[in-house]
Amino acid sequence: MDAGMMKSQNVLSKVWVSFQKAHPAIAEFLVFFIVCNGVTVLQMILMPMLKEMLGHTVFVEINFQMFRAGTNLDGSPYYIFDYASGGLADGGGGGLAYFLAVEIAMGIAQVINFIAQRKVTFKSDGNIWRAAFWYVLAYVVITIGASALQGVYRRPLYAFLTEAMGSGMGTTVADLLTMLINCAISFWVFFPIMKLIFKQK
Repeated sequence: MDAGMMKSQNVLSKVWVSFQKAHPAIAEFLVFFIVCNGVTVLQMILMPMLKEMLGHTVFVEINFQMFRAGTNLDGSPYYIFDYASGGLADGGGGGLAYFLAVEIAMGIAQVINFIAQRKVTFKSDGNIWRAAFWYVLAYVVITIGASALQGVYRRPLYAFLTEAMGSGMGTTVADLLTMLINCAISFWVFFPIMKLIFKQK
């Protein structure tokens, strides 16, 4: 690394430290935002890979529809977890394969997010097990809420995009939009929760 680059890094470091001291809450939120975006990128890489891998298994044909909560506008049953059997491009809901792809990608990302936010953003030295308990509880509630919301927009979104862009590109874009919506929900719900659970002694 040359001297000029080291000098510019030192200047940036000093500017950031002085900004943190002057505006600690804003600095904390910015770090939280950056870490969340990194985790979102990871999810957007993992989810299509897992979906592709699991899409060639029998899990696609396993119906995964749980927790009925009323009916859709067309009179069909409304499920909080609505992953009907069959491929998305063929009019199905992706089955258990799609559910596993989403949840495994989110699970891996949330483990990394927990560690990074605790150590980097909030610099917490409080009880890790208590924080992990509340984090997992929040993750379960957010997952149920995000899945319930998916029941409203997922099928129309996939139908529209696969018709407009073809099954390959349309499904990929719909996957990414679905993941972004899930990440946006997590972002706005998790920040106040993390402020509470990541304590400093």
